[in-house]
Amino acid sequence: MSWTPPTSADAPLTDWIRPVPDWPQPGVLFRDLTPLWADGRAWARAVGALARPFDAAPPDLVMGIEARGFLVAAALAARWGTGLVLARKPGKLPAAALQQDYELEYGRATLETHRDLIARGARILVADDVIATGGTAAASRAMVQALGCSVAGFAFLVEIEPLGGREALGDGAPVHSVVVYDALGAASIHE
Repeated sequence: MSWTPPTSADAPLTDWIRPVPDWPQPGVLFRDLTPLWADGRAWARAVGALARPFDAAPPDLVMGIEARGFLVAAALAARWGTGLVLARKPGKLPAAALQQDYELEYGRATLETHRDLIARGARILVADDVIATGGTAAASRAMVQALGCSVAGFAFLVEIEPLGGREALGDGAPVHSVVVYDALGAASIHE
């Protein structure tokens, strides 16, 4: 599968997402967002599209999921002038942390967030680069709720619809994805 970067920042956002077949393992079609991040104007468009549904009532904090979700969350937090908190792998945070275990397709994993940076009652937007099965986003939601806060919504640059991540998050908070790939690999763009 050959890919050429777009020549205009006005190209559809899907043109900035490089398909990488058989990575990280055979049979997987990886959606590489690094070309999008490398072009400032296209990235600014993507951040605007991601933020738009939440602009009228920005959250108190944005929680970014390790690791690429940190980029997404930081851009949104800067746009709104709100704080940023991290959902990290265990052992990466220097202060007291709340842990949340969750299921993966191939085992279990854990996320952590600092306990002392999140005020009870805060409205928190959970952000990541991609939602696939929804496990890490659901674990992040559980941490937010365990800290006495509410989830203002979920924001993702890309959604792989056939993997059911949106359904795993339930009906409670709004879920917004800028690019949604269906079962045939066709994309819809929500700019």
